[in-house]
Amino acid sequence: MHVVSGLVLERWSALSDEQVVAEVLAGHTALFEVLMRRHNERVYRAARAIVRDEREAEDVMQQAYVNAYAHLRQFDGRAKFLTWLTRIAINEALARVRKAGRLSPLDDDEGSERMATEPTPDPERIAFSAELRGLLEAAIDALPNSCRTVFMLRQVEGLSTAETAETLELSEDVVKTRLSRARAAVRRDLFERAGLAVGDTFRFLQPRCDRVVAAVFARLV
Repeated sequence: MHVVSGLVLERWSALSDEQVVAEVLAGHTALFEVLMRRHNERVYRAARAIVRDEREAEDVMQQAYVNAYAHLRQFDGRAKFLTWLTRIAINEALARVRKAGRLSPLDDDEGSERMATEPTPDPERIAFSAELRGLLEAAIDALPNSCRTVFMLRQVEGLSTAETAETLELSEDVVKTRLSRARAAVRRDLFERAGLAVGDTFRFLQPRCDRVVAAVFARLV
């Protein structure tokens, strides 16, 4: 199976997942790349939520795609292809961490709007965003296994409650409960990791002070 050119990928991009699957099963095996490129981010995030390691998540992705390709005829269309594929990735990730002895059951009950961005962020904001992203990823990694996977699919990947429940084979009520716990834990963790204190918020530091003073005097003059 060879890599498909960009033009060919674009040609097939309008097809649904199910149509691409049918083409692959009909012998156009190279088109499996369309499915991989289309869903790489979702599969990565699902795996990363469980293994908590970038390289291992990529290994899980590769094996999940191999497994999906090998069992493609078992896809019966009762669920969305992406849901089916994500389950394969989750099962592969779970198998790895269980084998390593570092996972409690996914269905345990361990306790505990996308941010607007400026069209042209300045370097300071870019650096702050990168630092904040690191803090957020660390906070997500610290979540209990069950809550972390729900948070990744629901909050980061943007699945609906119903889609998340179907993917993880949980009830919608369980998804809502775990998402609520995860959000609270992430908020708490972010404050602790950032070392924030109420007294230090909304500071008006000297550069801003200087700028305002200068602007006021310019208008007075």
